[in-house]
Amino acid sequence: MNRWEEGIARLAAGATLLSLWGEVGRVHIAVLEGDAISHVVRDCPDGRYPALGARFPQAIRLERAARDLYGLDPIGLPDRRPWLDHGRAPNAYPFLPVEGEGLHQIPVGPVHAGIIEPGHFRFTCDGETVVRLEARLGYVHRGVERLMAGADLDFAAKLAGRISGDSTVAYAIAFAQAIEAALDAAPPRRALWLRAIMAEIERLANHFGDIGAICNDGGFPLMQAHCAILRERVLRAAESCFGHRLMMDCVVPGGVKSDLDLDKIKIFTAMISEIRERFPALVTLYDLTASLQDRTNGTGGLRADLARGFGAGGVIGRASGRDFDARRSPGYEPYEAAAFTVPVRTEGDVNARVWIRIEEVEQSLGLLTQWLETLPGGGIAVDLPRSTGEGIALVEGFRGDIFLWLAVAGGKIRHCHARDPSWFHWPLLEAAVEGNIIADFPLCNKSFNGSYAGHDL
Repeated sequence: MNRWEEGIARLAAGATLLSLWGEVGRVHIAVLEGDAISHVVRDCPDGRYPALGARFPQAIRLERAARDLYGLDPIGLPDRRPWLDHGRAPNAYPFLPVEGEGLHQIPVGPVHAGIIEPGHFRFTCDGETVVRLEARLGYVHRGVERLMAGADLDFAAKLAGRISGDSTVAYAIAFAQAIEAALDAAPPRRALWLRAIMAEIERLANHFGDIGAICNDGGFPLMQAHCAILRERVLRAAESCFGHRLMMDCVVPGGVKSDLDLDKIKIFTAMISEIRERFPALVTLYDLTASLQDRTNGTGGLRADLARGFGAGGVIGRASGRDFDARRSPGYEPYEAAAFTVPVRTEGDVNARVWIRIEEVEQSLGLLTQWLETLPGGGIAVDLPRSTGEGIALVEGFRGDIFLWLAVAGGKIRHCHARDPSWFHWPLLEAAVEGNIIADFPLCNKSFNGSYAGHDL
């Protein structure tokens, strides 16, 4: 049995598919088994290989994308439709058929109201009930992997931080960790603590935004107004302390660019105190608003076996019983020595996803308090050697685990692949919406909050 076959055997035995990606003439997979990440490659001299998607549905979209980008043909793939082709093919996109009397279809997008990325949603309904939802994405494909190829490390790091702007810190950390692994470089401990502080600030801001937006879609805009105030408070503190509201380009390979002095630490300490004072009342308001609870309880349920089978990360997986967090396992500094709890629920509905976010806010506040009180001294960056190597990183962003693999030589990227948690979340949204009324789709969609840009690359 070769290494590729061993990787497939691990998947069949219950390991988690982290990603599948291509190069010209080669296909890669990465598998997580316990705390160990296995990366295996299969040469495809004729551009063909046996499809994983025939046995593992979570691989189907990744294989469709690898085929469109690199011409790698997965033999036996159940879904042969193009993924990234929009308007170039001679025929209209063939959405999956649904049969039955009295069914009708509702197309939504790809252009939506408000400031939102493009995606097309095709609903098939029986009256108000959704029988099938199929999402067609790929509209914000930017050729990130092609732009990475041949880029120097500084430019590539900036690209990584712009894969999905609301996760800029998490992507920057993943890229930095992969570079440091490839070049056998160790950033200073203070830099690792500062990265984690930024990551938890990013998590707080996004969770406040999501909690408010879910409540707004449930017909309760008052919660959104209050959560928006807290989110703005976090973003302003980030700008005051790190020079950018989203902390973009603050994490770099070898360390970080921005440091915290005592005055900046006091800004974050005051922010934490304000959130601890104001947020509990909002949690109570959410919990005791009967009209809101009527909308979120039992809506958009995701089965535990689907969450586990697709390796759903973050809020989506943990709300459906999948107890996984990359900060804890495989783990990385400074989380390995920190005191925090990973909240898990089993209901799998919109309400469970709200509560996971609420509980993660509390955990982030606790982590920030620990680190601001024990921030190590020393430098914040080291110089990197100009050597050759490959590196892998698995980092917990606010949506879930971000996987990144790269190969570097002579100070330039040979190839880089990043996998957003949304690759596995979007198909699960389709499953969660089935059987709900179409008016609840915005609520379900926002509770998932999949990234279009992170998914499309």
